Amino acid sequence: MEAPTGITPGQGGADRRPIAARNTGFANGFAAWLIARRASPNGISGAGMVAGILAGLALAGTAWWPEVARPLWLLGALFVQLRLLANLMDGMVAIGRGVASPVGELWNEIPDRVSDTATLLGLGVAAGSPAWGLAASLAAMATAYVRATGKAAGTPSDFRGPMAKQQRMALVTALAVFCAVTPVAWHAALPLWALVLITALASLTALRRLNGIAGKLRASKVQP
Repeated sequence: MEAPTGITPGQGGADRRPIAARNTGFANGFAAWLIARRASPNGISGAGMVAGILAGLALAGTAWWPEVARPLWLLGALFVQLRLLANLMDGMVAIGRGVASPVGELWNEIPDRVSDTATLLGLGVAAGSPAWGLAASLAAMATAYVRATGKAAGTPSDFRGPMAKQQRMALVTALAVFCAVTPVAWHAALPLWALVLITALASLTALRRLNGIAGKLRASKVQP
């Protein structure tokens, strides 16, 4: 159980991913509703992980059950967005309640890695290429690994793109909605190309972050 001893940096501190949606009326209203019900930030993070897994299963299901592919594409898009909503709410609720957990940083990071992997592997199955789903998952993991390593070395978390979590999930959501509402002939190869794009740009993102972190460490003479 969380105790009011401060804010876990990953879930609610100053070292947070910049997200414009935090400033919307909906986000603030929903966060206030959760705070009033004493929702657990860690529980919200866990719910986001479940949504990420369900997103992957729904996307994979478009290949397993092609006769119901259209609603499954839409479900995949919905679960991706629910996962992102949970990612947004856990930090806002942590700040609003003034709570921290000794394992809050684990709950902030591990569910995200599970969600990314499940979603991208599911898209790989949908694309007929689990290997590209795995490649995209590993590239996404690399972006988070470099950021976490830089933070551990003493630099602020580096959230730069061009293919950070929000961009990856926006692309998957847009693709899923497009596939749900257009003829199959229009998008037969799109899931595969989306995975190739995610793999390439997420790899570039990891390299950009690594270079930026290295520069900050050299400038501050901090040894990793």
